[in-house]
Amino acid sequence: MLKWQIVIEELENKELSEREIEVLRLLAAGLSNKEIAGQLHLSVNTVKVHLRNIFAKLGVQSRTEATLVAIQRGWVIVSQSQPGAQPVDSAPYAPVELPRIVTEAPLSAWRRATLIAAALLCAAGIVVSGLDSTGGVAAAGDVFIDPENNPGAGGVTPGDSAWEAAASMPTARARLAVAAHGNRLFAIGGDTQTGVTGVVEQYDPAQNVWTNGAPKPTPVSNVSAVVIGDRIFVPGGMTASGSPTTAVEVYDARADRWSSAASLPAPRMAYAAAAFHGLLYLMGGSDGSSYSARTYVYDPATDAWTPRTPMLTPRGFSAGSALGDAIYVVGGFNGQVESNVCERYLPREDRWETCPPMSVGRGGLALVTVGSNLYAIGGGWTGYLAFNEVLTQGASEWRPVSTPLIGQWRGFGAAVIEADILAVGGWNGQVLASTYRYRPFPFKVFVPAAQGDQ
Repeated sequence: MLKWQIVIEELENKELSEREIEVLRLLAAGLSNKEIAGQLHLSVNTVKVHLRNIFAKLGVQSRTEATLVAIQRGWVIVSQSQPGAQPVDSAPYAPVELPRIVTEAPLSAWRRATLIAAALLCAAGIVVSGLDSTGGVAAAGDVFIDPENNPGAGGVTPGDSAWEAAASMPTARARLAVAAHGNRLFAIGGDTQTGVTGVVEQYDPAQNVWTNGAPKPTPVSNVSAVVIGDRIFVPGGMTASGSPTTAVEVYDARADRWSSAASLPAPRMAYAAAAFHGLLYLMGGSDGSSYSARTYVYDPATDAWTPRTPMLTPRGFSAGSALGDAIYVVGGFNGQVESNVCERYLPREDRWETCPPMSVGRGGLALVTVGSNLYAIGGGWTGYLAFNEVLTQGASEWRPVSTPLIGQWRGFGAAVIEADILAVGGWNGQVLASTYRYRPFPFKVFVPAAQGDQ
């Protein structure tokens, strides 16, 4: 049982005042102490006193934990804005509805959030038009480029201290490819405030230092990377002209040298990718006009791509990772609505099946595997998110875990080194150079070799 779940069960007799609930709701909406003070016409010091009292009564230690408790008690609704509507978090002093205290017998803490999120997703609906031959949804052109820097747009506040801030990337960027090879993290390409880049920077966690690598020959964004052996494969992506490419470029991590591999069967960007037993799997994504469900597999031994059974749901901006005997693909965005879909592919059977959906829709997220757990990190295209999620192999639902940022955080990259999750870059109202490190386990564990290396 998670700490905040215990809090809910054991501290029911420590009620918050009406003013404290107001402060808590604004905190959960992503407002800073100064913004909360402005909204409620209080001094910043008074807000700090209220927060100390709130944290003490709820038995929490961070803004993230307080937000999670607020969601589970029904004081905060995880909302999803309608297409064309102005996001609530773009106007930090917009009025906030007072809480409605629910008196009926509560559902389990996490189930409450799941049902709320599911109901909102159903209410929002999914706008589908311009289907392609694989059931793809027509893509809006501007979803492939983030707005210019506007730090207030995302409504982002620092999240849980369980995530440690590390040395920032030399180049701030989003929609980049990130991969781990050996004990180093490689950040490749992406979108900067001045355009698409091919820059390669590598991070050494032991030294907390970034250094430069040989730049990628073809600058791309909306791209992913997969490690097989000593090589990092970077398929497709969006070029500086704004068009998807079929080019597949390969980085030799030891020699710091780029080469080319067989081109993709079709142009593709904003796809999900994963390695499984020495093969590269690419799923979904966009050709610039529609989203696809197509699945392709690449064999480095033959330098050839082969089509496989398509996903059940066409989408872009999803994320994939291998766990056990399957490849999981979760989340996504179709230009209208973020998806909470979870599907897994069984390579040996060439078959897709459903898996437990995430509690909320996440587009532009990252998905990594640590031991027997899948971590879905970030997202937030039409609203803000207050937590990440983890699915244990064989479990029936995702559980909440902490996040380094509360708000919109998408288009970043994440990978695992020695059971630690490293997340870099992304967009949250501005292009980020941030590096965050999260340790799911407080002690060192042995992690078998990644399936891509087998």
